[in-house]
Formats: sequence, C-alpha cells, structure tokens
Amino acid sequence: MEKEPRRLVNCSTLALSIVSIVLIYAAFFPSKDTLFDSWRSSNSIGNLSSYKVNVGEFDSQEFLLRRLVRGDNRAKLNSKGFACHTDVHSDLCLANKPVRIDNKALTVYVPSNQPQVKRLVKPYARQEDPTAMDIVTTVQILHGKTSPLPACNVTHNVTAVVFSSKGFTGNLFHEFNEIIIPLFITCRHFRSRVQFVITDFEPWWVQKYNRVLSKLSGYGVINPNADGSVHCFPGAVIGLKYHNNLALNSTDIPGGYSMFDFRQFLRESYNLKNKHVSEIQNNKPVLMLISRRKTRRFLNEDLMVEMMEELGFEVIKPELGWMSNLDKFAEIVNSCSVMVGAHGAGLTNQIFLPTGAVMIQVVPLQNEWVSTNYFGEPAKEMGVRYLEYKIEPEESSLFDAYGRNHPVFTDPKSIISKGYYAFRSVYVDGQDLNINLERFRKTLVQAMQLIGDRAPFNR
Repeated sequence: MEKEPRRLVNCSTLALSIVSIVLIYAAFFPSKDTLFDSWRSSNSIGNLSSYKVNVGEFDSQEFLLRRLVRGDNRAKLNSKGFACHTDVHSDLCLANKPVRIDNKALTVYVPSNQPQVKRLVKPYARQEDPTAMDIVTTVQILHGKTSPLPACNVTHNVTAVVFSSKGFTGNLFHEFNEIIIPLFITCRHFRSRVQFVITDFEPWWVQKYNRVLSKLSGYGVINPNADGSVHCFPGAVIGLKYHNNLALNSTDIPGGYSMFDFRQFLRESYNLKNKHVSEIQNNKPVLMLISRRKTRRFLNEDLMVEMMEELGFEVIKPELGWMSNLDKFAEIVNSCSVMVGAHGAGLTNQIFLPTGAVMIQVVPLQNEWVSTNYFGEPAKEMGVRYLEYKIEPEESSLFDAYGRNHPVFTDPKSIISKGYYAFRSVYVDGQDLNINLERFRKTLVQAMQLIGDRAPFNR
C-alpha cells in the first residue's frame, strides 16, 4: 500500500529536477532557440537524438553536399573539395569550396593547388539515351590551377545547382522523371538554400514548374543564355541524382525522403486539398479519362464514357491545353477518385491523385513492360491502387491493318529485333484501341468497389 505514494513522490522529485535544470540552463546559457527548437532541428535531419547536436554544423554546405555521395566519392569530396559520381543515368559533380560560373562559356571553375583537370558534364538525368542527350548543352568543369580566374560579377551566399531544362521536356513523364523528381532528391535537404542555374533555358518550362522551383529554392533562377556574367558561389552541384522511373529510393536520399514525402511536397506546392480519396466531397465518384488524340487513341471513346456514366461515375475528359496549366490541372486531378488512360505520358498525372484513388492503365499490345515499369510499379509506391486492362488482339487497330497471321501477332520478336524505331512505329505510334466494353466493364466495376472501400491507409 505504501509503494504508490512513494512512486508519486519520486515522479514529483524527478519533474522538479528537470524543471530546475531547464531554468538553470536558460539563465546561464541564453539563446534565441528553445530546447525544443534544438531537439526539433536535430531530429529533422535524422535520428541524432542520441548525442549532442550542433545545429549549425548540420546546416553547413559541407555537410549537406557530403550527404549526396558515399564511399570513395565522399572521401574525395572531403579531401579535395570536389568529386563526381557517374552511373548509367546521370553525372553528378559536387564542389564544397568556392566556385566561379562563367555563364557565357558555360564553365565552372573549381580552384585548387592541384594540376587542372577538365570534366565535361551534360546535366540531364537520361545519359543512356543519345536522342535526349544530343540536345543537352555540355557544361565544362575546370578543377585545379587556373590563372587568371575570371573576376566575379555577382557573388552569392548559397550553393548553386546546375541542370538543363532541355532533353525530353514537353513530355510530362520525362519532365517529372528526369528533372522534377531528381531535383527533389538532390535539393530537398538544402531547405531552399540553393540557387538554380538552368542551362538550355526554356521559359515556358520554368513558368510551368514555377511552384516547384520556388518551393525548392528561395532564390530566383539564373538563365545563362540571358546573363553572360560570372557568378561566384560558395559551392555547387552540377547535374542531378536519379533513381528509377518516377521513383525515389529513400535509402539513397539525404533525409530519407520517400515517394509519400514527394507527394506531400507536391500537395503543399500546388495547395491540393485532398490527401486521401475519402476526403473528396462529391455525390458521384469522379473519373478522369485521359483522351489521346494522335496515337493509342480510344476509337470507341464515346461508348466508353456512356458505360462509365451508367456505372455511376461522373466523367471528365481533359480538354486541349488543360495539362499545360499545371497549377490548375493538378487541382482537377486531385479531385478525382479514378483515372483511366492508355499507356502514355498523360498517366504521369496520377502523381496528383489522392492516396487510395484508382488508376486504370489500358495496356496496348507489346507494351506490357513499359506500362508496368513506367506507371504500374510507381503507382503502388504512390499509394494509388493500380489496375491493368490488357487488350486482346481484336481490340487493337493492328488486327485490321495486318491480320491475325501477320508476324506483328505471330512473331513480335521479329519486329522487335529490327530495333527500337521499328518497334515504336508499329506498337507505340501505329496502334489505336477499340475497347471491348463488356470486358472493360469488369475492370471499372472493380475500381468502383475499391473506392467504395475508402478507409485511409495506415501510412
């Protein structure tokens, strides 16, 4: 019976001791930051609560740049102040010392006492594709002794991030895959303390993604084409980190950000209201039908819409030009419970769907691999419920064009063996779709059932 009062006394004594320590600390070590602020800052960059944290140290440029590389590259960055990581997709070069960027010559000077080494980088994350890289301008990096160095015309106090807005821009998938997601992977942990130097400057692209760019950087973008002066920075990142198709590998990202973190970042950037599909306030579930106008078209689209409406969906079809205004279009997508479309760049918009929504990808003949890897697997990582509708030969326009006994159907490997462009001309650009409504109805019913079970995910 006496144990409980003693426990209360002990707890009270402990509480008074903690309060006393805090008051003594505040009296003798005044600071603008509270103890809670210091704790929050330390935990925002990882599990560092087990030891004392100097917040300024972990906000330093050197620390932030070091987190972008590992192993030998990190050791080289520490010892020489400059390192590059190269893989099949991208080049990433880092300088944790003062650099000078000559915009006119597209040259980055990284001074040191070592003999000069020249490195050429195309700062776009699709190195494996010559078609994309042919139109990306090369940036020259000179690391080592350079005399004389060009004089600084403008001096900055944040890290420069150099990347290209060329490549396959104009295609929504590639814009997110090769620039927007790699930008997030590379820059998010800098907490907006970077300045973008955008080579191959495309004004329309910068305007289109202004909300994303201004969320990742608190400074105006620099257009080397219009500004031929020399800009000096305390450090630089040339190129972007890339992981996979519409993917983030949280184990290889400073801060451990995941696809769910990226989607939250987009919701904040575009002021999207619906985090989960259960939050959508609408009498009928809204279905967005991505309508293609050149290739992989739905030849019986009107009948598809009729069936969708009969099943209880409110159907919207994006009009020409909607997707170019991403600020507004993201809000429209975020209000939808279901998205339906044939394999193609328009399905990238699933990234704005609320968690728990359904994406139905209609898979044309011989497009199984790209459909799964470009949109199917990423959908699952986004928390979007993914359904596939694989067409039968009779649903393809190729059936009427070639006939069932043509190698297009009987021996597709013979077409594929002729190379990518031969494959593309037949199965990607040369194919439209006449959907079997009875078969497709089953997939739509499944989607309706999934959104009927709209309890939020435990993640």
